[in-house]
Amino acid sequence: MSAENVPHIFPPEVLARLREVVEIDPTLVAEDFTDPRVRESLSQAEILITGWGCPRIDESVLDAAPKLRAVLHAAGSVKSFTTPAIWERGLVVSSAAGANALPVAEYTLAMILLAGKDLFAHRDRLRAERAFPYGEIVQGIGNFGRRIGIVGASRIGRRLIELLRPFDLKVSLADPYVDEAEAALLGVPLLPLDELMRTSDIVSIHAPETPETRHLIGSHELALMPAGSVLINTARGSLLDHDALVGELRAGRISAILDVTDPEPLPVDSPLFDLPNAFITPHLAGSQGNEVARLGLTTAEEAERLLSGRALAHRIDHTELERAA
Repeated sequence: MSAENVPHIFPPEVLARLREVVEIDPTLVAEDFTDPRVRESLSQAEILITGWGCPRIDESVLDAAPKLRAVLHAAGSVKSFTTPAIWERGLVVSSAAGANALPVAEYTLAMILLAGKDLFAHRDRLRAERAFPYGEIVQGIGNFGRRIGIVGASRIGRRLIELLRPFDLKVSLADPYVDEAEAALLGVPLLPLDELMRTSDIVSIHAPETPETRHLIGSHELALMPAGSVLINTARGSLLDHDALVGELRAGRISAILDVTDPEPLPVDSPLFDLPNAFITPHLAGSQGNEVARLGLTTAEEAERLLSGRALAHRIDHTELERAA
């Protein structure tokens, strides 16, 4: 992983827990598998603990690590560094994606509730006018019975569905890989994407980034959204056609809350910065600050399971990687 991330992912208390079960030198960080020190260490390594910035683990790396049995990833997606050779050699791979899903779902919950109050527009109006009609009931806002559409039953989508349960909201799901029985277990109705877009007051995107999901939400889908509705994207920017979105925002029909964009970061002259119905945050939904230590803790717990002979809680099934984040 990138060396600067190590003390954040593994603060002292988490590193101490990890060192109870493995022999590890936290000062030896492999940013390049051709480094002579790293190469020497690989010859004895049984477990690789990886994270953001991990170089690709190809056949040459595996040849240098004959004792390797597992890769424990202290971050989300493993797509950027895994290769077919890993699966062909039967290595066990685990990911802390489930831990990273928690703050994203929490961020999205917060945005849904704030959007239901139309908080951002009213904040701007108060700043401009420095007054408001105290005592009047503001029409057209509120979270009682608000219709929420979740696009994608990913780890984040599923966690968000759980978080939304205590509220008086009507939640539905669109996901081509989920059937009616599974949706029933999640406690939400399953809808075709078009119907979800047409019948939701707030749509939140949680699908993976794959070639098939590029511009999953385009001009057709955006046009289906009711006037006054809100689109939230905390997944990947490529899932959303930004040109089509800008057109809808300029028309004033809908609003958008975007924590991810395409490209990322946006060009400095992007109209999304200035449109009053676009609320942009700088990719903050995922693990940040003290949340990053949760990734390290999840990895330490996986190491404990692995070395005690228990099943891993977050093992990657490589057959599902094509349709995963």
